[in-house]
Formats: sequence, structure tokens, C-alpha cells
Amino acid sequence: MPDVTVKRQRLLDRLRQFDSCAVAFSGGVDSAVVAQAAFLAMGERAVAVTAVSPSLAEGELDNARQVVGQIGIRHETIETGELANPAYVANPPDRCYHCKTELYDQLDKLCNRLGLAVIVNGANADDLSDYRPGQRAAGQHGVISPLAENGLSKVEVRQLAAEWGLAVWDKPAAPCLSSRIAYGEEVTPQRLAMIDAAEQFLREAGLGEVRVRYHQGDLARLEVPLDQLPQLSGGEFRARLVARLRELGFRYVALDLEGFRSGSQNLVLPIEMVQAGVLRR
Repeated sequence: MPDVTVKRQRLLDRLRQFDSCAVAFSGGVDSAVVAQAAFLAMGERAVAVTAVSPSLAEGELDNARQVVGQIGIRHETIETGELANPAYVANPPDRCYHCKTELYDQLDKLCNRLGLAVIVNGANADDLSDYRPGQRAAGQHGVISPLAENGLSKVEVRQLAAEWGLAVWDKPAAPCLSSRIAYGEEVTPQRLAMIDAAEQFLREAGLGEVRVRYHQGDLARLEVPLDQLPQLSGGEFRARLVARLRELGFRYVALDLEGFRSGSQNLVLPIEMVQAGVLRR
């Protein structure tokens, strides 16, 4: 199996095949590595593009700006209107498909305006074994996934980010706020704001990776690392936490005893649907 050094060279060689590109740039480690590679391969002909909408958590745009400043790549922002799409608002299991379709539609317009040849994203090799309907939208728009193409796993992406000195090499995953809302519950600006404020409260209290999952009846299901469960379940902080979340609009506050795990909302999906989501890529 090729080591990271070989895969890094293949990544750069792949990007050098294009005259220019727009990098779908969230500011996370995957898109940061792609942005760095694109900048090394193309220089000023590579542009990092961050989508702004109510589903973007507070602080993520500032973080993205800091990362592009470190890389030196040109940065653009675009506004996406996924919340105007009833199919997105209804929050079906393939919600991400509708979100990414809107994103790539807007990126196509930007590429036409700036004369950029292709769109590249930060999907890595591990993403190909998970339920990622957004990759179907990427395929329909001809988006290139250079990390996945060259077999770079999440661990290897972080290793490469560390070698390049990127400050986000160990940044926890930060998927969009809509991913916290249980399938079938409508995505609304109010609910997204509730989730964002609740997660900010927990982070300011010193917790690490956190998820505030929204369920029917304005119920908040909190996921934190297992070793941090005691901090939430007892003492004065528990009372402050409940009071704050009720202030934000949650009626019930539940602590998930399984702790933090990425993608837990997908546990309710039939296995056939997950397999179909993978195969459609």
C-alpha cells in the first residue's frame, strides 16, 4: 500500500492536471488539505470557496478565513439558499443531497464567472464507506474528489495536514447544523439557531466534541465524550445547562449515555437505504 508521501505526490499530480479550480472549502481538515494541495499545484489559479447559510455554525467562517490566510490561497464566500428548497426543509434521509446540489449549483456559477475549470471537494477515502448522499450530487456536477481518488483516509489526511503545518490538523469534525436535526423534523432557521447556541454553551464550558441533536417535541439529546458525562449529569452545572437550553427553546434535555459518536442520526435508517446511498456514489 502506498505511504502518505507517495499519496501526497499523486494528489499534487492529479491537481496539476487542471488549469484552475474552485475548492469547496468548509475550513475543516479535509478541505484544508485539498486547498493547500491546490495552492501548491496551481498557485493563484486555485480559489477556496466557503458557503454561508444558517446551517453554518458560529465561528466556522472566521475559522475558514484563518486557515486560508495560513495557506495563502484566494478566498471567496457564496450564499446558498438550501432553506428555500422544500425538499431540504422536509429533512429526508437524503437531505444532504439537496444541500450539496444547491452548493454545487452556486459553485458552477462562480466557476463560470471567474473562469475556473473544475470544482474539487474534500471527500476522503473513508467517506466512500459511509452514507453520504451528497456525493451523488458531486457526481452529477462533475466534482473531483482528489483525496478519495488517491486513497487518502481520514488518518492520513490529518497526517498530511500536520506535515504541512496546518493548524486544523487535529480539528474535530464540524458538519453542518442541519445534521443535528432528526430525519423528518423540519429544518428551520430557529432550530438551527437553538442548536448552535446550545453547542456554543457547552464548548464555552470546556467540553470537547459535542453534538446537540434535535428531536420531535423540542427535545435536545446531548452527545459528549464518555469521560465528560459526569460533568453534565450532576451538580450545579446540570442545573445551569437545563436552564440555558430551556431558555433557548428546548422543552426537554436528555443525555445520551452512549456518548459522542459521529453520524448517530443514521442509526435509524434501514440498512438497504444506507447501502443504496453508498452505491449511488
